[in-house]
Amino acid sequence: MPESQPLRKPLRVCVIIPCYNEQGVIGHTAQVLLAELDALAARGLAAVDSFLCCVDDGSRDGTWNEIVDAAKQTGRVKGIKLSANFGHPNALVAGLFTQRPQADVLITIDADLQDDVSVLARMLELHHEGKRVVYGVRLDRSVDALPKRIAAKLYYWLIHRMNGRTVRGHADFRSADARVVADLEKFGEVNLYLRGLFPLIGYPSAEVHYQRLERHAGESKYSYAKLASLAWQGITSFSTTPLRAVFYAGLTMSLLAVGIACWVLWAVFSGSPIQGWASLALLVTTFSAINMISLGVIGEYVGKIYKEVKHRPRYIIEDTA
Repeated sequence: MPESQPLRKPLRVCVIIPCYNEQGVIGHTAQVLLAELDALAARGLAAVDSFLCCVDDGSRDGTWNEIVDAAKQTGRVKGIKLSANFGHPNALVAGLFTQRPQADVLITIDADLQDDVSVLARMLELHHEGKRVVYGVRLDRSVDALPKRIAAKLYYWLIHRMNGRTVRGHADFRSADARVVADLEKFGEVNLYLRGLFPLIGYPSAEVHYQRLERHAGESKYSYAKLASLAWQGITSFSTTPLRAVFYAGLTMSLLAVGIACWVLWAVFSGSPIQGWASLALLVTTFSAINMISLGVIGEYVGKIYKEVKHRPRYIIEDTA
């Protein structure tokens, strides 16, 4: 008789959902995700007591009331209300760190469900196969506006050149086992960039690919300004390339200045002095611009050091449900 396959133990799963002004979305999101967890439990991938954790990141609408209602109605939804808007990464770690003791695997996904929940099964299968972290990777961004798609491609290309560990096309849709999250807690950084920290931790990992979906309701809370800020955070948190670029720019300008000085001296001694000051004004303006940009880049890194040394809390919990 063929040797029987060992029975795998279902994993207790916690799905972390950061929420900011998501009124009108929570009920549908909870319903979809709980149904998916039930389907995973029926397949033996997830435990029957798997649950959701919604983190209200200082919403100014009725988001928290909807989270409380979902918690009372289902018994499988937990709520965490932060005292203020601490930002998307801090809302994620608030959920991860508080729920880690109660779960085997923790999954993070945005409330809008543009990330395809049907790949959760494959994520858990990979965990059963021994993977510690599974990254959700978008195959395309056709539902996004063209400028956003172009900016995203440029950003991922740039960050990958600076930090080879970055997973292209990955945002914050991922699953990680409890031990990985415990190791993440050892990182005391205030300037959090989770898309870079998880690859930095290491451990066996895998990717699942999916098509990005249309948002069920509401509007995206990531404006172009916030996306640009997130991109800059990722670049400056995991690479000193901008500082190195400042040095190279200064070196190039120094060589250019030496060349111009030689040209001026040659013109004087040859009896044909340079007429006018337009070229001089242009050079002064160029040098000044590069100098100010360089100071700005250096100031960004100094500012990060300033925030780190103060050791302010990354989040404060006001209430739970």
